[in-house]
Amino acid sequence: MSLPVGKQTEDDIYCACLSKALCHVSTPVTVGFYAPFGSRVYMLLDRITKCMREEASRIEEKVFNVSREKPRRSEGLGFLWLLWHLLFYKPLITDRTIERKNIQFVFVPFSAWQYAGSDRLWAGLVTTLCDRVRSHFGALPIGLYNAVGNPPKRAPDLDGKEWVCKKAFCVKLCLVVVVFVVGIVLLFVPVWTHQENEEEPRNLYTVLGSTAAIISGSGMLMTVFKVGKNVVISQKKKIERMINSQKFSTQMGFMSEVKKEIEVITNLVKCLEIFQKQKIRIVLQITSLELCAPDKVVGVLDAMNTLLSDRSAPFISILVVDPSIIVNCLEKACSMKGMADNGYMFLNRTVTLPFSVPPLGTKNKLQLLRKAVQGTEDLIDWPCRNDVNRGTKTGIAESAKLLRDELAEEDETEKEEESGISPSPGRYIQDAFHALYSDQEHLHEYIPDSIAHMRRIVNTIPVTIHLLVLNRVLSKTLTPKSVAAWVVLSNQWPCRLSWILQCIEDEQQIGTSEDFEGRLLWDIFKDGSKELFSMKENLKNILDLDADPEVFQRFLSIDFPFTVQDAKSFLKCMVSLDKSIKHKMGLIRGVNNLEKDWCDKAEKKREESVEQIRNE
Repeated sequence: MSLPVGKQTEDDIYCACLSKALCHVSTPVTVGFYAPFGSRVYMLLDRITKCMREEASRIEEKVFNVSREKPRRSEGLGFLWLLWHLLFYKPLITDRTIERKNIQFVFVPFSAWQYAGSDRLWAGLVTTLCDRVRSHFGALPIGLYNAVGNPPKRAPDLDGKEWVCKKAFCVKLCLVVVVFVVGIVLLFVPVWTHQENEEEPRNLYTVLGSTAAIISGSGMLMTVFKVGKNVVISQKKKIERMINSQKFSTQMGFMSEVKKEIEVITNLVKCLEIFQKQKIRIVLQITSLELCAPDKVVGVLDAMNTLLSDRSAPFISILVVDPSIIVNCLEKACSMKGMADNGYMFLNRTVTLPFSVPPLGTKNKLQLLRKAVQGTEDLIDWPCRNDVNRGTKTGIAESAKLLRDELAEEDETEKEEESGISPSPGRYIQDAFHALYSDQEHLHEYIPDSIAHMRRIVNTIPVTIHLLVLNRVLSKTLTPKSVAAWVVLSNQWPCRLSWILQCIEDEQQIGTSEDFEGRLLWDIFKDGSKELFSMKENLKNILDLDADPEVFQRFLSIDFPFTVQDAKSFLKCMVSLDKSIKHKMGLIRGVNNLEKDWCDKAEKKREESVEQIRNE
């Protein structure tokens, strides 16, 4: 949000808009942050966190300029003042409390895969929430509130007062202190008086004093013990004990006890809101839910619906999920049987603010590609650069030296035969990378939004080019742009490309025409697409790996019209394509051809029989 308008990317704008909305939305709210599974969501969450904090600071500055009122901090002397209020005052929710604009966010990241082995994944969410709140606000305020605190109540404005004295508590405390002091005084009366023959009055003072001191002291000690117990034994430990106790976890009141611990957090946050004179929002960032078992996923969503959705709860839950994965996961859950088996309906019951992450913008994609390229500088110069220190332990330096020697010998022979000087592999790789992230090229349009796919493509290009050099395939016909495009093709459409290569191989085995090597790969795919469609049942999982079919057509027929000769040049150096896909297609195609030949022979035999019968 603080970036200049011209330097903002598309993701910056989307994150800023969502952050601004979350600063003013009423709680509780569950944001369905729908995005493809991958590392990009974590980058977006970081931006949202930053934007929310910046928006909170901007609101605070704006309120201060109008009312000259700043939030009160619960640090240093403010912390002692907070304990004093929790001990001797009752908080009241007034109209002034509700109308406050200042806001503070407490972020609670929760990665579900860390608790995927637990029988109750939802319990990991609750304990993480309790532990984070405890570490942020401190153990003593929570322990003191648990022992003697009062939940805030809605009250009419009483001269703007948000704290009123606990009269009953103060009276009881004064009586206990007075009785304790009187008891101590009575215990010391016999010491102060030294008169003889007054044994009975001395014993009476001792009995009365000790009784008063013990009764009043035990009351104060019980209160101190209760506070200390809640300080030492956190809510997280309480919930873990309840879960580990098989007897208790099977009782009807188990979830009720867990909900009470959440209510403690809710009421404490309300007290802190009144004390600090600002709104406090607990932001739960739930990620990696797709990696968990279906029943556990349903348990987490149920916990969000029951434990975190009270009318006055200060929770903002950001549920980061890939709908295409999470919906299938929900529909496979055993606990969903007998309910509406529609995963989308179940998800919509939980989400109150859907936010589908838009596709990666061009500006953002080019930035990410440049960052991915910056991490491959060592691959660009390998094996042309001598890096002895890095290779002493693994033997890489020796292998690189052998490769350099071999390349040097080849270069000497090539210089005699060629009149021009071929570009170095490092320069070739840099040009290929430039074709990836240049906004003047079209190649970046075919790269997916997934950062993992971007890194895979960027890491594959240097290896492919070095293999082309070592196999003496790199020539003027294969430009850096074409090499980068071929890597993108094998990464985005592995099934369709494997089918084309299988068709080329089969065509070569039966004999090809002279102009076969000049044919376009798209024409070969178009001729064999009907046969590939007939094999879709056996290749369903492999076909799911491919990107958009229409984009594939535009890639091969318009922007990058590769030929059979180009494919044969790349074939030895194509390390990014899984050979097992092509092998499986070859087996299936062979079986289909056998079946087709058998059907053709049976049909021919049947026709001969019919013809023979007619002749007779």
